[in-house]
Amino acid sequence: MEDLGQKLREYIKVGTPAERRIAKYFSEHLNELPFETASSVADRLELSPMTVGRFLRSLGYHGLDGIRVHLKENVVPVTVQLPNVLEQLQKDAGESRPLAAQVVEQVEILQHIYNLASQPQWHDAVSTILSSSSVFVTSHPGLAGLGRHFCDRLTFARDRVLFLDGANGSYIEMLGAHSEDSLLIIIDSPRFVASRLLARSARRAGHKVLLATGQFTEWAHEFANVTLSLPPLRANSRESLSGMMALLELIAVAVTHAAGEAAENRTRRIEELQGMFAPAPLR
Repeated sequence: MEDLGQKLREYIKVGTPAERRIAKYFSEHLNELPFETASSVADRLELSPMTVGRFLRSLGYHGLDGIRVHLKENVVPVTVQLPNVLEQLQKDAGESRPLAAQVVEQVEILQHIYNLASQPQWHDAVSTILSSSSVFVTSHPGLAGLGRHFCDRLTFARDRVLFLDGANGSYIEMLGAHSEDSLLIIIDSPRFVASRLLARSARRAGHKVLLATGQFTEWAHEFANVTLSLPPLRANSRESLSGMMALLELIAVAVTHAAGEAAENRTRRIEELQGMFAPAPLR
């Protein structure tokens, strides 16, 4: 990668006008080159494809495919790039660039989740999800897609996982009978005004409650057995959908990992069934 970068810098300094333009474009758009062709680059720079092709051969590549292979084989690990990336993000956020500020906040949330994964409540959440006889998941209707995806992810680790959308107005699937060993997972949000009532009703019916929340929830200590909280958002943010997605995805990964061989066998069986029931291609 350094060798390619050095060649491009040399052409920027001493190449012909066309070579300098191509070298400058390549150096500034390395990550985008895998999606380019010699013709598309030529169109962008108002040059002929033949000129771009000659330049690629002077670099030692037979077309952009050669550069794609080179970039794939010499990709810099994210961990190496991360300090520079974070420094640039912090600088841009300090200059009041909204997108940079949002990305910095998401990085902070991921760091929070990573630290949370070493805390007792994380391990309690994983063990409770695996040991409960049934797992119910519920959310505000606006987050139903997220809730259903989370259920699907848990299904690779265990049986009897059900999403409750509340469409029947009663949550009878969960509250129809008393239970001592089932679990309700509430994906909390500012819009989900029924979350407290659901948690209280579930506890009264004997269910355990796991609360995943991105806000300060004063009733969590009273009605939730386990609480996984995201950090408070900045004043101009109401809720973090991407943060909640990350939290649920990583807890699902942790559950699958903890399930071990049982999850591996279950995953193979799911894949077999998906192959069996996959829609036949149209003829």
